[in-house]
Amino acid sequence: MSVLMGASQRVHAKSSTTEPTAASMAWTSNDPKVVQARQWLKDGKFAEAEKLLNEPDPSADATAQEARLETLEVIKRIRWDYHYSAQDVVDAMKRHVPNVTLDMVEQWRKQGQVQYRMIDGQIAYFRREPANMFRFCGEAKTLRGEEPKAGESDGWTLIKHLQNIVQAADKGDSPYLLPVTHTLKFTITVPADAEGMKPGALVRVWLPYPQEYGHRQYNVKLISSSPGQPEIAPNGTPQRTAYFEHRIGKEVKPLVFEQVVQFTSAAYYPDLDPAKALPLPADYHDGNLGERLPHIKFTPELKKQVAEIVGSETNPLIKAQKIYYWICANVAYYAEEEYCTIPSFSEAAFTHRKGDCGVQATLFITMCRAAGIPARWQSGWETKPVGWDFHDWGEFYVAPWGWLPFDQSYSRQTASEEPKIRDFYIGHIDSYRMIVNTDWGAALVPPKHSMRSEPADFQRGEVEIDGKNLYFDQWDFDVEWNWEKQR
Repeated sequence: MSVLMGASQRVHAKSSTTEPTAASMAWTSNDPKVVQARQWLKDGKFAEAEKLLNEPDPSADATAQEARLETLEVIKRIRWDYHYSAQDVVDAMKRHVPNVTLDMVEQWRKQGQVQYRMIDGQIAYFRREPANMFRFCGEAKTLRGEEPKAGESDGWTLIKHLQNIVQAADKGDSPYLLPVTHTLKFTITVPADAEGMKPGALVRVWLPYPQEYGHRQYNVKLISSSPGQPEIAPNGTPQRTAYFEHRIGKEVKPLVFEQVVQFTSAAYYPDLDPAKALPLPADYHDGNLGERLPHIKFTPELKKQVAEIVGSETNPLIKAQKIYYWICANVAYYAEEEYCTIPSFSEAAFTHRKGDCGVQATLFITMCRAAGIPARWQSGWETKPVGWDFHDWGEFYVAPWGWLPFDQSYSRQTASEEPKIRDFYIGHIDSYRMIVNTDWGAALVPPKHSMRSEPADFQRGEVEIDGKNLYFDQWDFDVEWNWEKQR
């Protein structure tokens, strides 16, 4: 495999832009063997695809060889995502439904209510089940019963926080409100038995590092780090990193890479009056209007749907709101596969009518662009006191306000009769965010040689030993959050 650049840094062969594809060559290559392998993956013929890709082919050029190796890696990752047996699903469900049986799981599978794939003639279940069963399988939900919503017994709730933002906006002149100072301790541990761990090996680690992002995120400080001082990517780097490297000595033991960072994040609540919205300025030059294959894709079906959603509306703010509401009504949230195994985010969301935060955000971005509204990616973490997580959202552009935040997947958490709460996440954002990425698939600093574990997003970090990637299942991470105050 070439060591000149990772998969996510390449540009699409048919694209006229220099934007990275944010996808493995497994999904973008036109090499005949890779194309055939993709078809066999759809058909569940994994072993045949692997055999084809492993066949010696001296006539293949370096790019084709690299694409075949990356496709083999993607197949390995899909197998990891789908390695549950029916008994594994039953065992996972028993924590919630003690009397579940294999027959029940099989019945739900036949009804299309359990996520699985056929791999070489065998049924392979998604490793994150029963998460999706409890979203889409009515019988499973009934058997489990109601579970307490996150944060209901902890004092802080998201709805209360949003109400506090709205109240503060009514009393003040600034759209930047209720700042919260966060302290994050983030640790990656590479075990001594990880692949490639040997005396003299060079271990390279990239940790996510928060951006300075105007009045929404500021006062970013590195409080401490180990081992030594990391190389921190310049502010504004699309995917901001803190980079560590370590040469293993004679004794091979677990390696721990740690950073403690502090930053302040504020809510953003501009007064969005549709009557004040302006057409896209003639001198607009920030891009983010076209396709970006494979993830931002204007299929004929999608363009037709956007035309139906928007209709004769010309106001850009109202157009964006219409798209937001349509996705709210038609695309369900569910636990997603690893992004590196998804050929096209927007196509997956539009076709299957479901997706997680990043997949839904990409569909919103794609539909906005198809409607003539600039839209772009943003991601990092949600940092709520009742539970942090990796998270994706984005921004869309409407003059005179400029770039406005949206969080498509949060719409499910803001069901309310209050319009300002119900519609909060189309143009506004809360105080509990850590912005790391302002784009996807960008080169890490310094560049990573091997195919990334996550070619699009950057939240968990990346690990490489002697130029070879260590996938997520080969190392561990730990997170500790502290807040100056809860608001």
